[in-house]
Amino acid sequence: MRIYGNRLLKTLPGDLTRPTSAKVREALFNIWQGEVTGCRWLDLCAGNGSMGAEALCREAAFVMGIEKYGKACKIINENWQKIAHDDQEFQVIKGDILKVLKNLDGKKFDRIYFDPPYQSGLYQSVLELIVNHQLLNKTGEIAVEHNPKFWQAIEIKGLTIVRQKNYGNTNLTFYCHSERNN
Repeated sequence: MRIYGNRLLKTLPGDLTRPTSAKVREALFNIWQGEVTGCRWLDLCAGNGSMGAEALCREAAFVMGIEKYGKACKIINENWQKIAHDDQEFQVIKGDILKVLKNLDGKKFDRIYFDPPYQSGLYQSVLELIVNHQLLNKTGEIAVEHNPKFWQAIEIKGLTIVRQKNYGNTNLTFYCHSERNN
C-alpha cells in the first residue's frame, strides 16, 4: 500500500483489517487540507495505520492509534517509525477501543478518524465515549467511515453532523462539537 509522497506501507496479510481505500484517504485529506499540520490526531480501529501514517506525512504533531490486534499494532509501529520525523510523536495502543477510550479521559485531539469493522456495532458507543471523555478539541472534527448498509449516521448528544460524503459503498460522516456551531 502506498500513501502520500509515494511511501510504501507494510500491510497485514488476509482480511483481519480492512484498509481505507486510496480514494477515501485522498478525499479525507483534501477535506481536512490545512488542518492536519501541527494537529493531534487519533486513529481509532487503526488497522495497518495508513490514516495515521498519512497524518504524519502531512506534519501532524502527534498521532495516536488504537487497535485491538497485536500483529496489526506491530505493523503500525513499524510503518509510523519509518515516516515520523524527530519533532513528531506517535503512540500505538493495543486494546479494546471501548476500554482504551475511557483511559484517555481529558486528552484532546484535533482530528479523530474512526473506521471500525462495518458490522461491529461500535459507532454510537464510541462517539458517545469521545463526547463523555472530552477527547475532541472544541474546534476539532471527527470523520467516521461507514457503509450505509450497516450503519446510518445519527445525531449524538454533544456532536453535530457538519457534512457527509459518499464514495461508492463507503460514506464519511463528519462531526464537530455542538458548541462550535453556537
